[in-house]
Amino acid sequence: MQARGQGTIVVIGAGILGLSSALELIEKPQTSKYQIVLVADHFSTDPPNPVYATTNAGAHFRPIPATDTQTELESDHAVRTYSRFKKLAEEEPAFGIKFLEGIEYVSGPAAEKYKAMTPNYVKQEGFRLLEGPEKPAGVEFAARYESFIVEPDTYCFHLLRRFSLKGGKILRLRLQSVEEAFCLEGYKVSLVVNCSGMGFGDQKTFIIRGQTCLIAETATKTVTQQNADGTWTFLVPRPLNGGTVVGGTKEVGDWNPTASMAVREELLRNAAKMYPGIFNSKGGFDVIKDIVGRRPAREGGMRLEVETLPNKRPVVHAYGIGGRGFETSWGIAEDVQRMVTETLGKRPLASRL
Repeated sequence: MQARGQGTIVVIGAGILGLSSALELIEKPQTSKYQIVLVADHFSTDPPNPVYATTNAGAHFRPIPATDTQTELESDHAVRTYSRFKKLAEEEPAFGIKFLEGIEYVSGPAAEKYKAMTPNYVKQEGFRLLEGPEKPAGVEFAARYESFIVEPDTYCFHLLRRFSLKGGKILRLRLQSVEEAFCLEGYKVSLVVNCSGMGFGDQKTFIIRGQTCLIAETATKTVTQQNADGTWTFLVPRPLNGGTVVGGTKEVGDWNPTASMAVREELLRNAAKMYPGIFNSKGGFDVIKDIVGRRPAREGGMRLEVETLPNKRPVVHAYGIGGRGFETSWGIAEDVQRMVTETLGKRPLASRL
């Protein structure tokens, strides 16, 4: 079973970070000499499940202010990811990526942080502040930018397919610990990449429940509004199958897998106020389905570092990114590949927390 004589790298988790990291490892010459094995118990081809947040995601880009070490790192990841998605959109149209206008409205305490953003600050195309008649009444910060949207099911299918075609191995297996990955039968495992989302009992991890609604009507741009009371309203069109994701909630620690009809109605009312042009011919919405997902987050930000377990078994951790998986995926995958290369090459370890 073992191939590629250098040994095996196991990637745990087939969410957006695991898929991106596995593909990055198998495509870069420093790590492609290893057998790359992707191990997970949930995949993008499975029926929808709140546990598998990737295919339940809004899956779009929006710039955020970098106000501390963690958000500065996320901003760096987002800039690099933006460039990778730009290239993929041009070279791989079947991947389900589209670039279009994005709008950001912010009210309340968060607005002060956003006011620091400038075109040079976000390092991204098309960014400009909206003032005068372009800025709605009551909104304290407004900007437009070039965003990308992703069809998550299609995109993840193509990542998994490309990984397999390049010789990657895929195992459906539910692991109980990182240590188990070093004991896969038939493989000599040199290193494990932990993209498990919740980190196998890491006490700093928690879930953020999100409820959104997919409607048949298609918006022409993404619109995100942070309201003064801390709630969110957003519209994210789907690039291939059509329709628009209307959101959304951010409920820390709520494990309820069932969509609330009252929440759905509130989301649609707020969307109608913000973007009245999206109504159907009858002045309403055609609801396709409700979506519930659990974003895996972590106190202090994601864990992105190298750990050495007993018997000198190295693990690269990359989990707990919350709701920014698609936006930061390739930047994180590049860092994972760098850490793996340095660790297996016995160079000084470089970690980022």
